[in-house]
Amino acid sequence: MSRPGTATPALALVLLAVTVAGVGAQGAALEDPDYYGQEIWSQEPYYTRPEPEPETFSPPLPAGPGEEWEPRPHEPRAPKRATKPKKAPKREKSAPEPPPPGKNSNKKVMRTKSSEKAANDDHSVRVAHEDVRESCPPLGLETLKITDFQLHASTVKRYGLGAHRGRLNIQAGINENDFYDGAWCAGRNDLQQWIEVDARRLTRFTGVITQGRNSLWLSDWVTSYKVMVSNDSHTWVTVKNGSGDMIFEGNSEKEIPVLNELPIPMVARYIRINPRSWFDNGSICMRMEILGCPLPDPNNYYHRRNEMTTTDDLDFKHHNYKEMRQLMKVVNEMCPNITRIYNIGKSHQGLKLYAVEISDHPGEHEVGEPEFHYIAGAHGNEVLGRELLLLLVQFLCQEYLARNARIVHLVEETRIHILPSLNPDGYEKAYEGVMALRGGWPGWSQTHDLSRIHLTDIGSLLGKFPIHYIAIPEWFSVAAETRAVIAWMEKIPFVLGGNLQGGELVVAYPYDLVRSPWKTQEHTPTPDDHVFRWLAYSYASTHRLMTDARRRVCHTEEFQKEEGTVNGASWHTVAGSLNDFSYLHTNCFELSIYVGCDKYPHESQLPEEWENNRESLIVFMEQVHRGIKGLVRDSHGKGIPNAIISVEGVNHDIRTASDGDYWRLLNPGEYAVTAKAEGFTASTKNCMVGYDMGATRCDFTLSKTNMARIREIMEKFGKQPVSLPARRLKLRGRKRRQRG
Repeated sequence: MSRPGTATPALALVLLAVTVAGVGAQGAALEDPDYYGQEIWSQEPYYTRPEPEPETFSPPLPAGPGEEWEPRPHEPRAPKRATKPKKAPKREKSAPEPPPPGKNSNKKVMRTKSSEKAANDDHSVRVAHEDVRESCPPLGLETLKITDFQLHASTVKRYGLGAHRGRLNIQAGINENDFYDGAWCAGRNDLQQWIEVDARRLTRFTGVITQGRNSLWLSDWVTSYKVMVSNDSHTWVTVKNGSGDMIFEGNSEKEIPVLNELPIPMVARYIRINPRSWFDNGSICMRMEILGCPLPDPNNYYHRRNEMTTTDDLDFKHHNYKEMRQLMKVVNEMCPNITRIYNIGKSHQGLKLYAVEISDHPGEHEVGEPEFHYIAGAHGNEVLGRELLLLLVQFLCQEYLARNARIVHLVEETRIHILPSLNPDGYEKAYEGVMALRGGWPGWSQTHDLSRIHLTDIGSLLGKFPIHYIAIPEWFSVAAETRAVIAWMEKIPFVLGGNLQGGELVVAYPYDLVRSPWKTQEHTPTPDDHVFRWLAYSYASTHRLMTDARRRVCHTEEFQKEEGTVNGASWHTVAGSLNDFSYLHTNCFELSIYVGCDKYPHESQLPEEWENNRESLIVFMEQVHRGIKGLVRDSHGKGIPNAIISVEGVNHDIRTASDGDYWRLLNPGEYAVTAKAEGFTASTKNCMVGYDMGATRCDFTLSKTNMARIREIMEKFGKQPVSLPARRLKLRGRKRRQRG
């Protein structure tokens, strides 16, 4: 779950895209006189000259290595409209040039808009049934690939509403008047305002995505705008629609992203957005993302040094449900001896919840071998975790076949379970919308949320009762997916787990629910707080960005004080989280791992995100071998199930599995550990945990109590043990009757 997000149903995405037929060369033009930054052009810049034939294309550049785009013949696209368009809430402040006609979709999904009509008297709009034009990926405003220093604006209302806050999907803080507000807002509401992006290299710009201001109280968004490009940030040329400046239709509310594609890709270094109208009674405020393909420049060392590459031969793409199943099947066929595909249940709409088991003996629990799990996709539009787990499955298989010693040891000593998509229904909705946009994003609106696991009020338990194996209430009712996870975790004795989420870069550890019911933020540690801190730090410290003090915050929160980790309740209280459920109801220590600022990154970003998280994913799995482990047996050598393992000074017990084996995560140190079971005499040992990887073996042999032995003997001969107090009363009554 991403905490800043809110759960709303997903609707179908709507496309509205029409290309311009027979666009001629863009000659010299006098720009709008009311815009002070424009200049008179006396000749055509190289990045606006088309080829001689009437085609829609980006002007040619000398071919370079890695160049993928080539001019394509003009084929207009059929517009796709919403079935029930709504009217704007209020009238707009209009600029002298009206926005292009056409109906707008107000559905809460990302929309695509383009010009309805070319300003060319000799040609009318031609409609085609398919789009052959290639779309470029985002430059990286949302993912922070574009730095704050690359964003500039004409004016700003204040620092918290500066150009650096004009990033798509950025979220405002609790106090919207601080340094972390939810958009770029201009200092004045007039036609001379702009926000620009410096790509720092020649880039083929193909589109713009816009949103309004993220705010609980204010309604600010831009309803139309111009787009301009430049090579030196001084001389600008406006994107044309035939012979006139093109006015792009903007937003009709503040949260729905709207995509506008340029009629002709423009090659330049800078791109500028100039608002032309905005919501009535509001201000000029916007968040945005730019679509563009950086042109190859092998001579530029700066860009080559900062480009992230990967040597892993993996399937870097987004996978829908069918493709995910197919990928799992391929991995299983590659590594049949260490993988098994199974499902833990079905979703609300009947899709199976598939998991991949990776172990040297798949399908069986080996005595003394700990169980680990990763879960992702609890929220439909948080897909980065899902794709990272699918990449991890491929990676473990490939490296095991290559006899990578580290991976071979991990697979042979651990039973790993990977559940890539806990919420396939929600993901399918998000995926369909993205495919309709040809690389767009569904935004932060949740597509389908899962019921939380409400057990009890933590505040009433802390310091009063043992914090372990709290029963689930009989009235408990949750979604089918949540019920499946509960049954899964009750069946398998997981020791450690991580649920991957999106929208931030931090590792959150329990408790997630505050101690005081009237507070929204309060540090609420578990009895195993030091262990959880270490587990969280093991992931964050090996991530490429989480502990980087120079890294810009994703939205509003600064997590560097705890080096990329945070107690969940001190960040944002959540009742009934998976982390709290696991700790209070099972043996498993569960953490929430927020793997990226962007919930739904573009496909081109997946290799870099994999490099960011690969080492962390492996290191975190290895932590399952820290602490103590062992067997609890009776005098005959038989394992005792459900025996209780207690650590002196820690108010949290665990229980043995069906074979009598157990694992207890602990930091280095010496501990007094007690094993006890019903009918057996408790046993206590001092167990030493070292700093080297590998759990310390600490076995227990329990003897039966005298009463248990008597019961065993009496049951063997068909009799029950006699209760002495009842026997005495019976004898006294008999004596009274004899006297009388």
